[in-house]
Amino acid sequence: MLDIKFIKENPDFIKEATRKKHLNFDVKKLLEVEERRIQLLSLVESHRAEHNKVNEEISRTNDPKTREQLIIEMRGAKDHLKDKEDELKKIMKEWQILMLQVPNVPDMTVPEGQTDEDNQEIKIWGEKPRFDFEPKDHITLMQDLNLADFERGTKVHGFRGYLLIEDGVRLSFAIWNYALDFFQTKGFSLIIPPVIVRREGFLGTGYLPEGEEDLYKTQDGDFLAGTSEVPIMSMHSGEIFDKKSLPKKYLGFSPCFRREAGSHGKDVNGLIRVHEFYKLEQIILCEANHETSVRFHEEMNRNIEEFIESLNIPYRTVINCGGDLGLAQVKKYDVELWVPKEKKYREIGSASYFHDFQTRRLGIRYKEENGKIYHTHSLNATAIPTPRILVSLIENNQQADGSIMIPKVLRKYLGKDFIKKL
Repeated sequence: MLDIKFIKENPDFIKEATRKKHLNFDVKKLLEVEERRIQLLSLVESHRAEHNKVNEEISRTNDPKTREQLIIEMRGAKDHLKDKEDELKKIMKEWQILMLQVPNVPDMTVPEGQTDEDNQEIKIWGEKPRFDFEPKDHITLMQDLNLADFERGTKVHGFRGYLLIEDGVRLSFAIWNYALDFFQTKGFSLIIPPVIVRREGFLGTGYLPEGEEDLYKTQDGDFLAGTSEVPIMSMHSGEIFDKKSLPKKYLGFSPCFRREAGSHGKDVNGLIRVHEFYKLEQIILCEANHETSVRFHEEMNRNIEEFIESLNIPYRTVINCGGDLGLAQVKKYDVELWVPKEKKYREIGSASYFHDFQTRRLGIRYKEENGKIYHTHSLNATAIPTPRILVSLIENNQQADGSIMIPKVLRKYLGKDFIKKL
């Protein structure tokens, strides 16, 4: 959510943000509702003051006739006040709905474009493997090596179901344990948050109201989070930090749930697009300074790249175009891993910053030494998701005999150099 004062002073910025993100939002309508809201607030306050004034006069007078006349006036004032309060409630509801739809203003470096096809490649790393045999896809490899059971996974869960088994499980734990060691050297505090989160948490982080169709909902009206960003941000809602305690850096680990609404027919097989998975996520809350946000954004994205480089998996980094940004994001990078069988790069993680868009909604603030209070800036970035990482890890490291060579950094966690057929 943006500051209404900023919106009123810079309506052209909002128009441009709407255009660049390919959204449908009418800032003119918001400003009209805002003007009516201010008028009604003034009227309500005026009527309340008049009501209180008459009430005080009633309490002071001893004359029965005067008292009766004042009571009649107070009733009229009270009815008029109620009418205006009811009107204000309606306008406030409309205003709040519109405010939740205002897009954050993208950075000037964000390229034009409508979909992820328009994202701009800014980096390529690693040498793609050259096989002297016909490479297999991760589904075949995992089934041959008894790492996964997709048929029974579908029987249990349904569409996009999977079971990781034996060394598929052990390899996942190896990745998690290595990631914990790796990212702790970057200064992150570990946290496992709840993933059943109240609606307010999703509104605050910008996943609602637009993204509700992609969320799993509980019987109590709460939602299952698709990333630990939501509960970790929510845990600080309404808090005021001392500036000296910033930045706050968290490495969250959680199961994640996404309905993948609108993606029916895309990546229906294997581990690319599943309904439930696990993810380590980087979260940072910092002071309200653009340069600081940019610095942390680059740092978090580089953390992802360094982690992938340590696994020796070829990747590329892209800057997301305007149409591939969410409502809340100022700027976003995607890191994509090479998938040999498909001969294409696939997203493994992203890094985004938001300025105070999320923290204004959640009420997360900090106090300067001079006593002034500001909303913090927020950022998040993937550390690593599983099982998706297994797709590129397995396909890039497959051997002619059907075995999988394990990246050196994972061997001490897995206890072996190769996964072979028994």
